[in-house]
Amino acid sequence: MNDSGMQVLMVDDHTIVRDGLKRILAAASDADLRVTEAATAFEALDRLRQQHFQVAIVDLSLPGMSGLDLIQRMHDNWPQLRVLVLSMHTEEQYALRAFKAGAHGYLTKDSAAGELLAAVRTVAAGGAYVTPALAARVVQALAQPRPAAAHAALTDRELDVLQRLVAGQRPTEIAAALHLSVKTISTHKARIQDKLQLGSTAALIRFGIENGLVPPPA
Repeated sequence: MNDSGMQVLMVDDHTIVRDGLKRILAAASDADLRVTEAATAFEALDRLRQQHFQVAIVDLSLPGMSGLDLIQRMHDNWPQLRVLVLSMHTEEQYALRAFKAGAHGYLTKDSAAGELLAAVRTVAAGGAYVTPALAARVVQALAQPRPAAAHAALTDRELDVLQRLVAGQRPTEIAAALHLSVKTISTHKARIQDKLQLGSTAALIRFGIENGLVPPPA
């Protein structure tokens, strides 16, 4: 594949992460990648309306619109755009949700240093990319099915709301970030509690912590 002049959109709300990823990509002397940054999904959509990109690198944990929602919009409006997810989540269910939304690759942040460039090239060339470790877990899960995690029953929106509640955001803050009414967020919260059979916000937060749904510190 000829990488000359490949336009890459990088979507992550942490400047230090974006800088680190750019350094990884720049270290490859044979790759001519031109990186444009966006800190939110809304900024990413603005960039996409203004410029053509071959590949988008997207974090799932974004302020405002979630990464999964962004991927779905990318898939619907820019079907030729290749999307690589770069996430802290190592669980296979997050990868499956991302691929269902329209992603073409899934890379965990702890493996980015060694695999990012290969992942970008693979998805840009029309292939799919997952880390070997994640692929092994998916194969193992298919070969030896185990009971699904309770939060696997949540919709993408409900999972997003749950993660924000676990991170300490109030319903009013979540409503403002997602451009929804407080009543809608309360309805999502009630449905989450019903699906998880949890009777209080404290129980929700405890569940989230125990199941690794808390974003890492910035």
